[in-house]
Amino acid sequence: MSSIAKFTFGFYFPTLTKMVGQPRRFFNAMPPDLGVKKSMGFLIVSSLFFTLASLARTEPGNAVLCGSIFFVNALGMALIAAGVSYGIMVMFIGKKITWAGFVNIYALSTGVTLLASWIPFFIWVTEPWKWWLIGTGMTRTFGFTRLQAGFLIGVSFGIIVLLFWSLGLAVSTGR
Repeated sequence: MSSIAKFTFGFYFPTLTKMVGQPRRFFNAMPPDLGVKKSMGFLIVSSLFFTLASLARTEPGNAVLCGSIFFVNALGMALIAAGVSYGIMVMFIGKKITWAGFVNIYALSTGVTLLASWIPFFIWVTEPWKWWLIGTGMTRTFGFTRLQAGFLIGVSFGIIVLLFWSLGLAVSTGR
């Protein structure tokens, strides 16, 4: 597949079905050059669903502002996590995987889990599932060992937690 392949709903639903039903088989068959437009389209559709479901559940006073925050958070966290993980991979593992490849794995894995993440307390199921899907994508699509994938996921998760904890402290203390 070409990196300029366009996103269609004909890609969304079969991909969703395969990722939920047979993620290992899906990632084994996924070409490393799937195309960022397809995976980002998948993530955007799932982020829109997450945003609308979250708004319906919470019924906020300012739906536009809250919806924008939900959407940017859903989309942005996948990209932040992919960026952190890619940087760690380049520094410590040295595999020749493209940025687009990392975005594909993170966008597809996050997109699947967003469909249930809006339900209260499901974060305890969807977050581990998302990271498992990411690890499965790394091992099946790019040939990482389980140890390498676990290292990337663990360090990435730790860095993201520290980043947001530090931002929270900076904002709460006014510095």
